[in-house]
Amino acid sequence: MLAGILLLMAVLYSIEDVRVSNTLGMSHPKATKYSFFVAMFQSLLLGILFLTVIFLCKDDIAIIFSNSKDMIKAVSDLAYLLGLTMVLVSASLVISGVAIGCGWQVMVAYINLASYYIVGIPLGVYLGFKQHFGVKGLWGGTMCGNVLQIIVLMLIIWQTNWIKEVEQTADRMRSWSSKNLSKDMLEDGT
Repeated sequence: MLAGILLLMAVLYSIEDVRVSNTLGMSHPKATKYSFFVAMFQSLLLGILFLTVIFLCKDDIAIIFSNSKDMIKAVSDLAYLLGLTMVLVSASLVISGVAIGCGWQVMVAYINLASYYIVGIPLGVYLGFKQHFGVKGLWGGTMCGNVLQIIVLMLIIWQTNWIKEVEQTADRMRSWSSKNLSKDMLEDGT
């Protein structure tokens, strides 16, 4: 079930990446912004739906995998973190997809590295081992990294001049097409 949910969210991520790239390439800044809002709304709606299902079924989820009473109780205790993670991941995938669709892959990579490896994991280790929260602390720390990534990327997207992004995309397309044209002419011998 969880694998199917994550696959669905990954598909949403890739769809938004392509949609943003296409609308920028077609010189439609308003459509780009609109597609972001629609995808974000749909993704958050799905995340909230999964959060609700997980909250309602928190005592029964582990029965699929184990009959152990201890395991069922442990999974039930972690269900709240799983539900919250579903909402955060659904938002994170769309925001990352928009940023990558705009051609900001390197920036997104640095933000991810800083969010998870500099903030999230150390915070999770601190909460999990130093503050003795265990798995909840480790998971909570990585979720804090995810929240940081969402906040940073949302600030960047919020302040984006979409008209300027369309112009930069058009410049890149002209540059790449002229390079390909020159390369094709050299290969043809003309």
